[in-house]
Amino acid sequence: MEDDVNLRTVRVIADYQFGKGVGRALFPDTCTFILSTTGRVRQVVDNGQRIATLKPDSGWFTLSIEGARRLHSFLPYPRMRVVVMDEVSEFIAEGKSVFAKHVVEVDEDIRANDEVIVVNTKDELLATGRAVLSAFEMLEIERGMAVKVRQGVKK
Repeated sequence: MEDDVNLRTVRVIADYQFGKGVGRALFPDTCTFILSTTGRVRQVVDNGQRIATLKPDSGWFTLSIEGARRLHSFLPYPRMRVVVMDEVSEFIAEGKSVFAKHVVEVDEDIRANDEVIVVNTKDELLATGRAVLSAFEMLEIERGMAVKVRQGVKK
């Protein structure tokens, strides 16, 4: 019973944060929950793998690389994506941050502090992280960090 309520709650938050229908794609019925000492959802796990963490300060999700894979396969290109030059793909996949000068394309709806997925020009998933700049700034600014990478596919 309690898990049903938690599942509905995390799906609603995911739909709001990432777009309609994402909650069901990200969190199937098989999900389990790691709760805080106050009984609130902290992490969402599926088949022993962490999908996402619910941040208590913001109420938003941060994605694990598995959560990013699910979003990547569900959302059409270029939704939620920051596209980087192929030359830096290896570094990003290892968990290094994305700099503005390496961004070649970006979902125009991305704002600073949004959770994003980082891909190369072939739309291959490289990493997940938090946008430091808006989409416009990523394409206009020549220097500085664009995405603070949380986890790369090779970590």
